This record gives sequence, C-alpha cells and structure tokens, in this order.
Amino acid sequence: MYDMKNQLTADEKFKWMTESPVEKLVITLAVPTIISMLTSSIYNMADTFFVSQISTSASGAVGVAFPLMMLIQAIGFTLGMGSGNYISRLLGQKNRDYSTKVLATGFFTSFIVAAILGILGLIFIDPLVYALGATETIAPHAKAYIRYILIGMPFMTASFVLNGTLRFQGSAFYAMIGITIGGIINIILDPIFIFKLNMGTGGAALATIISQFISFWILVFNSNSSSNIRIKFKNFTPEWEMYREILRAGLPSFYRQALGSVAMIFLNFSAGVYGDAAIAAMSIVGRIIFFAISAMLGIGQGFQPVCGFNYGAKLYDRVLKAFYFTAKISIIILLAVGLIGVIGAESIVTFFRKEDLEVIEIGTRALRYQSMTLPLSAWIIMTNMLVQIIGKSREASIIAVARQGLFFIPAVLILPRIIGILGLQLSQPIADIFTFLLALFISKNVLNELKSLQKEQ
Repeated sequence: MYDMKNQLTADEKFKWMTESPVEKLVITLAVPTIISMLTSSIYNMADTFFVSQISTSASGAVGVAFPLMMLIQAIGFTLGMGSGNYISRLLGQKNRDYSTKVLATGFFTSFIVAAILGILGLIFIDPLVYALGATETIAPHAKAYIRYILIGMPFMTASFVLNGTLRFQGSAFYAMIGITIGGIINIILDPIFIFKLNMGTGGAALATIISQFISFWILVFNSNSSSNIRIKFKNFTPEWEMYREILRAGLPSFYRQALGSVAMIFLNFSAGVYGDAAIAAMSIVGRIIFFAISAMLGIGQGFQPVCGFNYGAKLYDRVLKAFYFTAKISIIILLAVGLIGVIGAESIVTFFRKEDLEVIEIGTRALRYQSMTLPLSAWIIMTNMLVQIIGKSREASIIAVARQGLFFIPAVLILPRIIGILGLQLSQPIADIFTFLLALFISKNVLNELKSLQKEQ
C-alpha cells in the first residue's frame, strides 16, 4: 500500500493529501514513520545496552556523548523541519519549482555546516569531552565514542534533513527504508565492533557512523526517485530570503534540540556529583523514555505532512480534524507506555546494567517518576508540531524553549542542592508538568483561531 502511494504523480499526491479521509491518511503516513522512529530508538538503545556491558564508566560515556548527538540532531531537524515544512506548504499551493530550491538549500547547507563543526570538534576534542560533563574515569571512553561521531557528523545531519523533507512530501515510506536499513545494520555491527574486534565504546560509535553513511546514500537515492523532489546542486540558493523562511519554521526545532543538549550537559554535571553510576543511570533512563515516545512521535510525524498540505490549501477543517485525532491516539499510547514504566521500572533498568546495584536504584526511581508524567508529553509535542507547521514560530519557540530551558535547567540546577539526588530524579517530571500547562494555554488560542478561519470560509 505504501509503495503504491509513493508512485503517485505530483497532482495525484496533492489530491490524495487534501481529499482522503484524514484519519486514514494520518495512519497511512504514520506507519512508516513509527517504524523509522522505533528503529532509530532501538539502535540508540542497542548502543546503550552493549556499551553498558563494558563498565559503568563506559555506560556513562554514552550519556556524555548524548548532548553532542542532540546538537547534530538540532542542525538536521532545524533545516529538515524548516525545509520540509516550507516544501509541504509550497506543494499545497502547487508551487513545485520553488520547492526544489528549498530542498537543495536545506540539504547542502546542513552538510557544509556539519562538516565545519565536525572538524572543529576533532581539533578541540579534549576540552569538548569535559565540557559535555565527563569525569576523569568517563573521559577516555567518551573520547573514543565522540571521535567517530564527529567524523560522520555531515552525513548524520544531512540524513536528518532528507528524512524530514521526504516525510513532508508525503513519502514517509521512502524515509522509512533509509532509516530502518541503517538501524538494522547498526544493531548487527555493535557487538562485532565492541566485543569481537575489542574496540569498546569507539566500536559502538563506528557502527553508528557506518550505518548512518549507508542510510544517507539510501535517502539520497530515494529523494531522487518517483515523484519526489530531486536534489540538484544547481538549485542551491544560499540567499537570506530562502534561509529566513526555512528558519522561521525550523528554529523551534533548533531551540528544542539545542536546549535539550544544554540540559543534558547540566544533567551530567549535576549527576556527576553522585558519581559515574548516577550519570550512567540517567543516561539509561533517557534512552528508555525516548524509546517510549517513539511510536507517538511517529504518529505525530504522520500528522505533519497532512497538516502542512491542508494548511497550505486553506482546508482548516482537515487541519483541526487531523490534530484532534493524532492527539487522542498519542495520549492513549503514552498512558499505556507510562503504566508499563511505573510497574516495571526496576526490571527495565536492570536489563541494561544488572551488575551495578547503584545504577539500578537511581535509575528505577527516575524512570518511575518520568513514566508518571509521560502522557503529558503527548499534548506538549502535538501542540508544538501544530503551531510549528502552520507557521506560528513564536508559539512553537516558546513551547520548545519551555520544556528544557525555562523549566528543566533551573530544576536540575536547584532541586539537587535542596533535596539531593531525589531532585535530580524529579527535575524532568516537574518540567513536564509546567510545560503541559503552558502548552494547554497556547493550544487553546491557536485552535480557536483555526476554528475562526474555518467559519470564515
């Protein structure tokens, strides 16, 4: 079914996106993205699992490298979300010619920027590792891991852009192929490089980079297939007007991911006071929570092109219907997953690091608390997606900044000093509660505005 939909001509795809039943359309586009998100999350967890078998310090190294991975995602998501969002609205307006320039500009810009940052990171790798929150015992493992990540940074970043732009064209199936194949290769290579070749944490990173490199070329090939917009260097348009429109939609993603990176650094420093076990425990919990919301994120990404196409076509009733449907499904999923997290927290954390009782104790309580507030993330993320896609960058930026910047960073800096390690474990749940209340207020105003536009038609 998905392959058939991706063989449509541009006009047929427009009709499909703007006339098909919204619920069926969201699910159709969501299934490939759910598979992509789950695969990405699984191979991230595979890194954590295999590295955790080496030692607690090695497990902590993955947590130290995580802020860097989030920065790479910040660049890729910013240009991918910004370009993809712009492209979907242009396609909704049947302006395909200009969308080719948007794609080329986002893609080549991401590759160039990431290459420059990757070279700088390799030159200053020693201070970079400690700036990310490494302790003396974690630093050697973190350096071995981060070195390979920096080498592959341009391909990782550009892959995020292509993944986003394919999804926003309604070609989630093509995006899924690249991400899934890369993820499977990563999972296969992890134990070979880490244990068979005795490369330790560096082997996990090398497995990640090889898989990302393969994903990159698959995504490039798929972007030049069927009715998808082709990548051509001659369409690269590095002009302010182009960047302004891309950044208008993409900056909320940058704020969210970049602040997430900064927040993780503060978390590493705050956890470091309690030793490598605390850093390792919070790293494991972070990966588990990301896996928990992967299916929901996949549904949300199925919603994004539906929203973009129909908002561009001024079909506001379809935008509203798609939002409410996706939000309802997302809340149900996270309620179920959160319940599993509360009940099975200890068993889940033990799976990763059964040799270290301190990691299990710290991680179990943190996972249980975060699972309790997990359903709130459904409304937060769906509201953020809606306002970002329809071009309300101010509202999207406020929500993006709130969760990790406005609420989490102060919590993780202040609470541990007042109530010790419990404050570390409660910081994210408290930040989620306050962000949910903010998102509730913003969504009420935006949804009322969309309803008014619908009535005016």
